[in-house]
Amino acid sequence: MKSYNQSFIKTICYNVFILGFLLLFMACNNSSSKNKTSNTETGDISKFEDVYWNVKAIHPDGHSLDIKVFNNEGKAFDVKAIQNSNQDNFLDVKAFMDGEKLPVKVLVSKNQFSPVVAITAKGHPHKIKAITLEGEELDIIGVTRFDNVVIMKALTKKGEFYGVKAISPSGQLNNVKGIKINTKEREMSLKGLDIYAHVIVMHQTDNEDNLIIPKKNIAKNIKENSFERIIWNIKAVTPEGKNLDVKAFDSEGNKFDVKATQDSKQHSFMNIKAFVDGGELPVKIMHSKDEYAPIKAIGSDGTIYDIKAVTDANVKLDVKGISRSGNLINVKAVNENGEFYGVKAFNPEGKLNAVKGIKIFDREVEMNVRGNPVHAHLKAITQ
Repeated sequence: MKSYNQSFIKTICYNVFILGFLLLFMACNNSSSKNKTSNTETGDISKFEDVYWNVKAIHPDGHSLDIKVFNNEGKAFDVKAIQNSNQDNFLDVKAFMDGEKLPVKVLVSKNQFSPVVAITAKGHPHKIKAITLEGEELDIIGVTRFDNVVIMKALTKKGEFYGVKAISPSGQLNNVKGIKINTKEREMSLKGLDIYAHVIVMHQTDNEDNLIIPKKNIAKNIKENSFERIIWNIKAVTPEGKNLDVKAFDSEGNKFDVKATQDSKQHSFMNIKAFVDGGELPVKIMHSKDEYAPIKAIGSDGTIYDIKAVTDANVKLDVKGISRSGNLINVKAVNENGEFYGVKAFNPEGKLNAVKGIKIFDREVEMNVRGNPVHAHLKAITQ
């Protein structure tokens, strides 16, 4: 009886040990899986406390003018840019009205200039105004368009233009501008209103504040007769400083150029295209459940072209969206060892832009292009 009890107790202890080991193994495995998925392309890597940038008009003498939105009763509310991640180069602008954060957009207009408004959940537009020290209200308007960018200004009664800027709590200065994804006049419809451009805060550029603004222009796309298109080369940059070509490949392995196109004087926000058989195909970051989001060119019939960086040894490296910081998707080439190479746009004079994924909306699928779900738009933007 005694030996039976001892054998029974040993059996129970052994089973408990095995069960404990299995539970420990499963817990470790689950932890490893969670750690792996925390760095996927669609999620912010770490929490970030929002930073609110003040949106101001800048008087020629250097002092700043408050920019506000007014409700139907004439009450003024703040307009701010929101930095919700560690990047400060592509920030949303919102109007804070009656406890809501309202989108700020440039509207399609047949008038000389395009109005800048905040749009309520019911689709009511409220104009954005700058306030002078004397209490005069100045319209904030889209003055003129240079390809993907709409220049925004405050307009005085004398027809003078004041720049519109976003100023961080630490004193950093960014441009406030309209940006377009769609090349057409109408970007999209929002709550029944025709949207001309999205209002965004971006880093300043060396030429944008000096662009010529025709006073009688109706905020249409400027096609300067004197401007000749500039093609920027897209390259993956190794840690040793070697630039690798970035190309598009069809299913048969045929290779095509991938370039950024500068079609106006501005170069802060440029399209990236694949040049295939005489056409220019959009290049997008695709919606995917993969750890890193694939980047593809999309043909007019929906055909998909792979985007690859090519080494001197003709090794093809995937170009992917590897992480998200607010409205920007960080784009890298990934080598066979899982190492990341930055992806840049170079103009013929050696100027450098960053290649990034751009998100306009909070949703996972930004849009569908010929049946293909798109997570973000690929652009060459000011660093």
